[in-house]
Amino acid sequence: MSNAGLEKAGNPSRIFYLTEIIGAKIIFNGSRIGKLADMIIVEKGMPLPHITHLYITRSFGRTSLIVPISKILTMTTKAIAIDIEAITRYEGILENDAMLINDYILNKKVIDMEKREVSMVYDVKILRVNKNMYVTDVDFSKYGLFRRFGLKWLADFFKIKENTISWTFVQPLPPNIGNFQADVKINAVKEKLSDIPPVDLADILEDLHHEQRDIFFKELDSESAAETFEELEPNIQREMVSSLDQELVIRLIKEMTPGQAANVLSLVNNQERDGLLKMIDPASRTKILSILDQQEQCITNYCTNEILKFPSGASVDDILSRFKEVAKSKDFITYVYIVDSRDILEGVLDLKELLTADDGARLKDIMSASVVSLTHESTMKEACEMFNRYGFSAIPVTDSSNKLLGVLPFKDIVKLQRRFLD
Repeated sequence: MSNAGLEKAGNPSRIFYLTEIIGAKIIFNGSRIGKLADMIIVEKGMPLPHITHLYITRSFGRTSLIVPISKILTMTTKAIAIDIEAITRYEGILENDAMLINDYILNKKVIDMEKREVSMVYDVKILRVNKNMYVTDVDFSKYGLFRRFGLKWLADFFKIKENTISWTFVQPLPPNIGNFQADVKINAVKEKLSDIPPVDLADILEDLHHEQRDIFFKELDSESAAETFEELEPNIQREMVSSLDQELVIRLIKEMTPGQAANVLSLVNNQERDGLLKMIDPASRTKILSILDQQEQCITNYCTNEILKFPSGASVDDILSRFKEVAKSKDFITYVYIVDSRDILEGVLDLKELLTADDGARLKDIMSASVVSLTHESTMKEACEMFNRYGFSAIPVTDSSNKLLGVLPFKDIVKLQRRFLD
């Protein structure tokens, strides 16, 4: 068979799509010896995966061939001509850790880190530069789907747009976290997941199969995991609480306010709930049980004490210099509360106001001394009315002497108000 019409070896670069070249004839010495079944890639330590070998299957039960891409003479979507010393020299079986493009990424769900969504990969873009080949993009557009079925003309007719994204922005979601492919990507995923806002990360996790969801959820740090869990739909929360390790669930609960923790524990059966409650410290357990028992008259059960409190004489630069360290363990940092040595509430300051204030300013000079607050005798209904009236992210709760007992976060009330007010 002649090589006429095939790509010339001197062509500096050319783009291929995986679905168009899979199944291409493999030509050696003018004769067909097999077909392209897949390509082996090496990714670790490289910005883009480097294609190293062709994986060639042969008819009549003959042993497959694994041929370095350096042996390619010419290449089109229909045929690939190779120059090898002898066929038997390249016969072999794939090693267990071999990464195959078709097997590894095609038809898999991926996390698009740029758009923060989960999509299905319909095709993979490949760049050939002289004797080197790279995976550059994935295609999860309808155009890619039409192309793989040989209906590119139909996609063009309906003016369907192609939508590819660089490999560097995409993380495949392997079904088994223990395999080689997963290890390659999981580190990158772990680093990037922490940069995604919890509400977006929740949307991503909701699109995954429950096994993949659990795998990637476990890669989050405790704080991110707790915040993300709060944003998940109740049915997904219920499924995850039942499937996650008990130790991880406890770790999440410890990062939550009592109201959030009660919301989580309300999703499981009584036996599971009792088992989890035994692993929580007594003070938190009492608050959570009170909420679960619907003792709404004690609003302090919903409060968190993990807040930012400073004396009125503290300066802005002093607080900002240690803000990261102080805020790390807090449940709520949107507001700074100014108190005296007895925790008497003197004022409040929005975090934005703190960040934009002069470094040498004292809190007493920039705080708002007129503080809207709830009392320890306030009801959930009163709290909801106050949130609706003022639009605050949180409201402090005080006793009769104006001592700060804690802070009631708005998002906890949103999650729980239906339970108590219906």
